[in-house]
Amino acid sequence: MSNTHVVFGSGPLGQAAARALVKRGQAVVLVNRSGQAPAGLDGVRVVAGDAYNLEFTRQICQGAAVVYQCAQPAYHEWAEKFPPLQASILEGAASAGAKLVVGENLYMYGEVDGPLHEGLPYAAATRKGRVRAEMAQALLAAHQAGRVRAASARAADFYGPEVLESSLGARAILPALRGQTASLMGALDLPHTYTFIDDFGEALAILGERDEALGQAWHVPSPPTLTQRQLMTLFFEEIGRPARLSAMGRLMLSLGGLFIPAARETVEMLYEFEKPFVVDSRRFARAFGDIATPQAQAVKATVAWYRRHLANGHSAP
Repeated sequence: MSNTHVVFGSGPLGQAAARALVKRGQAVVLVNRSGQAPAGLDGVRVVAGDAYNLEFTRQICQGAAVVYQCAQPAYHEWAEKFPPLQASILEGAASAGAKLVVGENLYMYGEVDGPLHEGLPYAAATRKGRVRAEMAQALLAAHQAGRVRAASARAADFYGPEVLESSLGARAILPALRGQTASLMGALDLPHTYTFIDDFGEALAILGERDEALGQAWHVPSPPTLTQRQLMTLFFEEIGRPARLSAMGRLMLSLGGLFIPAARETVEMLYEFEKPFVVDSRRFARAFGDIATPQAQAVKATVAWYRRHLANGHSAP
């Protein structure tokens, strides 16, 4: 069987998955719309294509051992565009007889009291949560029907190299590097699990290797959960500046949403930042090992990447 691994999406997760696969000596094909290789991503063949096009996904997946679904539409276009995008990629993997590993978040569970674990029902009341639930159910149904061998990795909000648009992305870290106030969301002093992006990519690669992972969803191991204030203070300490934090609540996000579609879409998910948000990943750790990068190491790597990014003249999105 071919050892080619096809990764759809060249955003932070697609790049993290590609890096994890290259480390394993795999032949990696990265699919995006532009055909442009992300800076610093070596050892990967980049192919331009439209992942909504069934003919293209079938063609690019031929000969693949594993396909990784790391692509997504713009945040404000999820309801209309995300399900058909994933359905097209699923069809490509199924037509090639390849395994399919999907990167997911935790929206499908909805608002939960207590830690989030894989046994929770899909009880989302939000629009994007229902989209996630629909897609997760379709993936499992395709696996159970024998159409495709599939597994999914579910991560919390993530941070790390290349991650700009997360709640712990450019709006928090770039101001900290400049000695300004870092902007976060919701309550600063409640526990909130964050996943390091390289751990998310590593989890996808592991699930692609292990047949016992198939037919199931797995929560990605994350560093020990801290409050947003505690975690952002670690960033300021690594940067060497005193911590200065502010938080955006519903009113501010709603006002911003009048002009910025992404801010408007964030409002319905703000519940994740208004109460404790703790992710239980012990099941993955027991099965495949605890791959979570230590918090200090993850923070150091993130700050180093942002320093290079800032030096290249980039600004917050």
